[in-house]
Order: sequence, then C-alpha cells, then structure tokens
Amino acid sequence: MAARFIGAHMPTGKGLDHALRAGREIGCTAVQVFTSSPQQWKARQLSDEQIARFRAAREETELGPVFSHDSYLVNLCAPDAEVREKSVASLIGELRRCSALGLAGAVSHVGAHLGQGEDTGRRLAAENILRVLGETPDDAMLWMETTAGQGSALHWRFEHLAETLELCGGHRRIGVCLDTAHVFAAGYDVATPGGLEAVLEEFDRVIGLERLRAVHCNDSKKALGSRVDRHEHLGQGLIGEECFRALVNHPALESVPIVVETPEAETMHARNVRFLLDLRADG
Repeated sequence: MAARFIGAHMPTGKGLDHALRAGREIGCTAVQVFTSSPQQWKARQLSDEQIARFRAAREETELGPVFSHDSYLVNLCAPDAEVREKSVASLIGELRRCSALGLAGAVSHVGAHLGQGEDTGRRLAAENILRVLGETPDDAMLWMETTAGQGSALHWRFEHLAETLELCGGHRRIGVCLDTAHVFAAGYDVATPGGLEAVLEEFDRVIGLERLRAVHCNDSKKALGSRVDRHEHLGQGLIGEECFRALVNHPALESVPIVVETPEAETMHARNVRFLLDLRADG
C-alpha cells in the first residue's frame, strides 16, 4: 500500500489554523507546524480561542497526523547550564502546547555536544529528555530527529539514537523522525530503492520500525557522507527521484506521515507535495 499521509511543514504566520487549511489546499494529508517562533526562547501562551480555532480547522480539513517541530535553539546537552535549563523549559512548553492542540508529537533535534564528546552529550540529553517527559502531559510525544552530523550534532547514526533510547529506559513516549537529507549526508545511501530498503532494514534492526513516527522527505544539496545539512527540492538534489518513489510506496511506511521541509515554502511546497503524490503507485 502507498503512503496515506503526505504533506509539508506549513508556515504559521497567518495562524496555526490557517496553516492546516493552506496545507489541505495543496493536497496535504499530514502537516508539521511550529507552535512558536523557532528562533526565540520565549513562546506566547496559546489562548483558548487559538486552540479552539485550531481544533475546528482539524475537523474541517480532516487531516491525518499533525505534529510540531521544536525551537532550533533547544540543546539539551549544551555545556552551558543556563542554555540547558532554557532548552528544558522550551521543550516542556512545546510538549504542553502539543497536548493542548491534540498534536501527534513534537520533532526535536535534541542537541549538539559542542566539544564534550558524544557519550557525554547523549547522557545529558537523556537526563533532560526524562525531565521534560516527567513535567508534561502523558499524551505528549517526543520524536528525536536523525541529523546530518554537522558540527557536533547528536544522533547522526542509528546506534546513537538507540543508545539515547536505552538511557531513557525505552520510554514509550519517545519516537524517531527520519530525515532523508540528513541520513544521506550522514552516510546512509538512500539514493536507490535498494539503498533505501537496506537503510530501513538497518533502522529496524538497530532502533525498531515501531519507533519511526515521521519522515522528513527532503532531497540533499550535499553529497553522501558530507555531514552537511542542506535541503533541496525533491528530485533536484543528489538523492533523486527513485528514493522518493520507493519511499511513498514502501509498505512499512503506509501509516507514517511523510512531510517535506524543502526551501521556498510559499511557492514550492505545492510542487513538492504534488511530486510525492504523483509517485505513489495508486496515483
């Protein structure tokens, strides 16, 4: 069966409810949003009216999974204790907003060790993930994202994510979001159908496909193993069309939301979503 939930990270400048309607207009059946500014620590509290409008838009659009991405400032393993505390507070706020809005989960890059070493980074990240989960509603899910490994970013290998999960005791509220551009840049060759299949098999062996809650579907401007995070429009980068055809027709991903995070959202998301929809075997 082909993927049922295909969509995009939709801009929220006109409101969270507008993002859902705009997504539906371009063919989305799944949507990712920011619930607050990704470049600021402080987030405005959602009003009852905003929450009501959002929930009404969910019913109106009949979308499948809707989820969020946390602030780009979050670094749960920062060497600076003040930054770690701000990151914990920010992520707690994000998961509380997810619960209030009824979102499926919140995607997070988690952090970068900034010279402390990956083992120390994962230990600190796990400690703070557990703090966040302990102070947020039980229906709020945290989805750790695979990274390109740029700089000292954590989780550019599946084994790293598995270790963080183990340090968190396999907590049931933790999932994983796989980004195609990130894993390609990290050295996982998804550029062919056979390559994608092998990477998904490795993910299943190391982490478990039951933990895969979302896919960020992006082509890559940078080469395999470059460890440089640069997204490109689908079919126009170094990953290419065949990966995405296999992705949207993979039986294991039928119910996993697949969303694009490609550049020029206002003008190009419609094109990239349509690109994926046209690749599905059922059209």
